[in-house]
Amino acid sequence: MTDTFDLIIRDGTVVNHDGQLITDIGVRDGRTAAIGDLAGADAGERLDAKGLHVLPGVIDTQVHFREPGGEAKEDLASGSRAAVLGGVTAVFEMPNTNPSTISEQALADKLDRASGRMYCDHAFYVGATADNAADLGELERQPGCCGVKVFMGSSTGSLLVADDETLKQVLRHINRRAAFHSEDEARLRERQALAETGKPHSHAIWRDDMTALKSTQRLLKLARDAGKRVHVLHVTTKQEIDLLAQNKDLASVEVTPQHLTLYAPDCYDQLGTLAQMNPPLRTIDHQTALWRGITDGTVDVVGSDHAPHLREEKQKIYPQSPSGMPGVQTLLPILLDHVNGGRLSLDRLVDLTSHGAHRLFGFASKGRLAVGCDADYTLVDLRKERVIENDWIASKCGWTPFDGRKVTGWPVGTIIRGRKVMWEDEILGQPNGQPIRFQEI
Repeated sequence: MTDTFDLIIRDGTVVNHDGQLITDIGVRDGRTAAIGDLAGADAGERLDAKGLHVLPGVIDTQVHFREPGGEAKEDLASGSRAAVLGGVTAVFEMPNTNPSTISEQALADKLDRASGRMYCDHAFYVGATADNAADLGELERQPGCCGVKVFMGSSTGSLLVADDETLKQVLRHINRRAAFHSEDEARLRERQALAETGKPHSHAIWRDDMTALKSTQRLLKLARDAGKRVHVLHVTTKQEIDLLAQNKDLASVEVTPQHLTLYAPDCYDQLGTLAQMNPPLRTIDHQTALWRGITDGTVDVVGSDHAPHLREEKQKIYPQSPSGMPGVQTLLPILLDHVNGGRLSLDRLVDLTSHGAHRLFGFASKGRLAVGCDADYTLVDLRKERVIENDWIASKCGWTPFDGRKVTGWPVGTIIRGRKVMWEDEILGQPNGQPIRFQEI
């Protein structure tokens, strides 16, 4: 009897936990149903992937889509358009919106807003506060919640948990892995005067490497005392990489493409306040350590920290200019360029953008290109050369720090649960993103 599939992807180089192999993929009912030679099978749709690499769907585990409250900069619809144009199939969205996502009602509101408007699959963080610490164990188990986010240092928005006693309460009540923006608030306040008016170069002097290290040291001690798992977001310093490498039993590590690619002082010379983000872009010695963390396995995932602001906001005189830059749409092109530059293997890229998230966050059916898992695929042309341009950016902010950068390697197609959502820069069909399901609920 001839097998029948909804979709067959033919002759692509599949990159997954088994390595790399030119083969076929059969999709049925939104799941990967077969991997192998399917030349004799029937299908409702066939997709020729000859010359392309088929990756597990890329997952961006840190984005700020600004809704509710900041829809002029971004919203769930526009942010998800940017995601799928960049080959991203699923995102974790952050809670520092207005109002903040700190309750069951606020989480439900985001899920309602996403329904019928987001093109990619999605989950939302709940923000930790002193007032909701006792409720976090229940909140993190709500459908569509990817976990708890804690801001140890002030950044965009009003969420802040700076003192050890509140951090202890947060850690006491969580069960899943919580994510942390790790900068020491007391040191930030002490050094505020070092942020010189009109000098964005001083951003990395004010929010220096010790500001990050001191916070991460505190976090690791508190997490070990509590016996809880933590995820340290956008790590930027060589000292933290060394420290976190010694604490892999409880701490996981994220870095961003921006910190792997841009560095001070050049980034501030060239981009000014467009290069301003928290934690800051630092000098080349710190970037070299991040790449060492990629090579030796200390780093678990790459997330974009997509945090758009309008150009007119970014053009304010530093330090009145806001911190943050878009990144969800450029995450994969930048990483593919690093692959072609010899700094990263394609297998390691897959680990950093899908397998790592699967391990850390316990997806029920995502993060692996395997039979039985969601049919989420990112198809890339490793040989395609292209210049990243502001005109390509779908985010409402309309700019990227990588404008004018020539890259080799480009996302050609985005397939989510067996449905072609983006092909050759064209978004197809209506938004049908769904909440991500997790094992720990």
